[in-house]
Amino acid sequence: MSDHEKEIDHLSGVETTGHSWDGLKELNNPLPRWWLWTWYATIIWGIGYWVLYPAWPLVNGYTQGLLGHSNRAEGIAAYNELVETRLEQASGLQSASVEEILGDENMRQFAVAQGAAAFGDNCAACHGTGAAGGEGYPNLLDDDWLWGGTIDAIHETLRVGIRSGHEDERFGNMTAFGRDEILSKEEIETLASYVQSLSGSAPEGADLDAGKVLFEENCVACHGEDAKGMQELGSPNLTDAIWLYGGDRETIIETITNGRAGVMPSWEARLDPLTIKSLAVYVHTRGGGQ
Repeated sequence: MSDHEKEIDHLSGVETTGHSWDGLKELNNPLPRWWLWTWYATIIWGIGYWVLYPAWPLVNGYTQGLLGHSNRAEGIAAYNELVETRLEQASGLQSASVEEILGDENMRQFAVAQGAAAFGDNCAACHGTGAAGGEGYPNLLDDDWLWGGTIDAIHETLRVGIRSGHEDERFGNMTAFGRDEILSKEEIETLASYVQSLSGSAPEGADLDAGKVLFEENCVACHGEDAKGMQELGSPNLTDAIWLYGGDRETIIETITNGRAGVMPSWEARLDPLTIKSLAVYVHTRGGGQ
């Protein structure tokens, strides 16, 4: 169609391009000039960015750009600077024992702050964000410790773990008296009644004398004659009504029948010594440390 034969759409009053598809004619509506200039500006900006900043991937790297800027490099530098600052602030903690850290207010506050962050990242999944624990996971606030609640004992437990595979791991097993056919079902029920009585909740009509005999023959070696447990073996105190897995009759029978063997990881290979010290101080100062 020649210039003097330009067709104007009668509905919109806009010139057509001459293209037609199935009776539909294309209108010649050019893009607004402001949009075109914006598009041109972004092209120029993009070319400038490619030249000045890292942009194009290569086989073994990427183009560095004239400015050599790198957000990743800045992030790494900022992290290294933070690490150096923390090391300076914690220089005393590196050489100090956990006992010495507790005795120095400045070091203690720094350790608690660092330990709180490490606890949230590594321990809260099992012990809870508030360290109150849950079924099968010890409450770290109640001053009832299987392996000891002194600062040194807590530090050692964190370092080597419990049944963790560490060469110095803390290791103690609750025997499966039923599964291993050491006691009959009736004897386990009698023993469970006696164990309940130790914390003042024995069922009515229970044969406590028979239960005591069973306890002396099977449990004293680990829990002690007074049933208050032995921290060197990780055996719990049965007289304080604080239960790791539950103190109801059914749970006690289950524990005696199948035993218990909880696991806690060793943090020595996962965390640096300073962080482990800080964790020990934080846990000790949560209120349950001895």
